[in-house]
Amino acid sequence: MSTSAGGLIIRQEEPRNLEFPFDRLDSYLTPVESFYIRSHFHAPTIQPDSYRLTMDGAVKNPFAITLKELKSLPGKTIVATLECAGNSRVFLVPQRPGAQWELGAVGNAEWTGVPLATLLDRAGLNRNAREVVLEGADRGLPAELPRPPEAISYSRSVPLDKALDDVLVAYAMNGSDLPQDHGFPVRAIVPGHYGMASVKWLTHVRVLEEQFQGYWQTIDYGFWDEVGGIPVRRPLSEMRIKSEIARPSTFEVLPKGRTYTIYGAAWCGTGDVVSVELTTDGGRSWANAKFLDPIRPHGWRRWNYDWEIPDRPGRFTLKSRAKNTVGESQPDEFNERYFSYVVNHTLPIEVVVQ
Repeated sequence: MSTSAGGLIIRQEEPRNLEFPFDRLDSYLTPVESFYIRSHFHAPTIQPDSYRLTMDGAVKNPFAITLKELKSLPGKTIVATLECAGNSRVFLVPQRPGAQWELGAVGNAEWTGVPLATLLDRAGLNRNAREVVLEGADRGLPAELPRPPEAISYSRSVPLDKALDDVLVAYAMNGSDLPQDHGFPVRAIVPGHYGMASVKWLTHVRVLEEQFQGYWQTIDYGFWDEVGGIPVRRPLSEMRIKSEIARPSTFEVLPKGRTYTIYGAAWCGTGDVVSVELTTDGGRSWANAKFLDPIRPHGWRRWNYDWEIPDRPGRFTLKSRAKNTVGESQPDEFNERYFSYVVNHTLPIEVVVQ
């Protein structure tokens, strides 16, 4: 396993796909230098003085706005957890294509920017507006088949009601300008949705009157649903409820007969996480963990649990299981409809006691 200069685990050097070593989790906000990096193409270099964000499509007053003008508008700061839709893919058997993320393609940060609703209000929506496409400056040919016939920009759409609710056009992360790998100078933040929706290097917002059918909306970042017994393709959207054990790490050796504090985090896209349970015997019994953070919309909650390690050597399988306010609980098994995404089932962390 190789690491970057900042200590992130390298999953791909170019384009840069780097993972946070999740066993280092120790703060509510993930430091910028530790936040995972997910890129589809090379990170574009955008000069702030020449930057423009274009607003057009099914609107009455299309316009383009500079970075200076954007920052002069009334701003907002939110906390939001971003998780790559393929996080924890390494746990899938058999192995699936894509970056073999372990536990650290996730992070929790403070984002500052302008509500997308402010810009949409200025543009004036047409009566039949339905979806809002977010397009970045990064461009190229996708790695996965089937590929489009020519290079395309990375783009995703969100439903109009979500765009008007809490989507942020962000220019700062944890109180500082966005780094290049995180979308400088401007990116979208779509709270509660998987990270692929939070388009980096945002340069174009297009309002549509029909359903968006872009590559990353249909071919990639999609899953199979069913309508009337017929399989249909749908885009991934809200993060599913999930908890992860940060410490101990897989195959860590622990001394028998001691007390060990198991530590982790839990999050979800809809509702709030209200409980986390731990099993240290492979699921035969469960006990409640203690939260370290209060409920904050769209932010994760860290938790811990003091485990009295048995006074006998052997291998033990640890799992955590979260529940939220809308009645969701982590499943025991992976849902094959997602193929290589939404790995939110209870993940086994095997440790050795000696």
